[in-house]
Amino acid sequence: MIERVAAEISERHVEDAGPPRFEIREWRERFGISAGITGARDDFDLGLWGPKPAATIARNWQAFQNSFSPHFGSFVVGHQQHGTTIGRCNGAQGGLSVRQGLDGHVTSQRGVLLTVLVADCVPVYLYDPTSSTIALLHAGWRGIAEGILEAGVEQLGTIGDSGCERFVMHCGVSVCGRCYEVGPEVFEKVLGVGKDAPGNLDLRAALADRAFRLGIERVTVSSRCTVHDSGGFHSFRARREGAGRMAAYLGMPLS
Repeated sequence: MIERVAAEISERHVEDAGPPRFEIREWRERFGISAGITGARDDFDLGLWGPKPAATIARNWQAFQNSFSPHFGSFVVGHQQHGTTIGRCNGAQGGLSVRQGLDGHVTSQRGVLLTVLVADCVPVYLYDPTSSTIALLHAGWRGIAEGILEAGVEQLGTIGDSGCERFVMHCGVSVCGRCYEVGPEVFEKVLGVGKDAPGNLDLRAALADRAFRLGIERVTVSSRCTVHDSGGFHSFRARREGAGRMAAYLGMPLS
């Protein structure tokens, strides 16, 4: 049961000639941070390990990187494992860096754009305004159950030496509770609640509940769903093996 209500906001479509993307405008306006997610217009796909030709994916990533020039020169993505391993980005490498076995990133470096690949799982955006440190997490039900949020909050607090009551958190575009039916074993692992039959699980609500229990006071959730808004987003639930991948992104620009 959620102890407090997380405010709902809607990522806004960026109207330009670049790749399709949706921006958390409040983060840009309030904190000067670039945060959002790519869309699926013209089947735009950034999945590094999917069935699309490698040349197509490479062109898409180059277009994505170009759309953030000159404010970002380094881009980081993890080969995700649905676990809780989070990497620290301590210096700008330049270009795209693919890191193995990571489901999240944390940095205090400007000019580095953190990314995670999603197609129903929740991208979790975290910001510590006291230390100007950010973290971006990939949170499916397995990662939530194992403690990906708690691991991200711990890393953020360690780097910034701050209490998490100062943190700001957003649960981004993902499958909504109405569209996500799971078995009793998933409820048990994510919520610690026993059920006798399948039911609908709201992953963003589960994450918000965990955030409040950790002491984070400012939490928002996206109003968009990858399944019933599947014309704008990739969804594994909607398309299964034919689904592409979107890049959720978070970074502090150079200027």
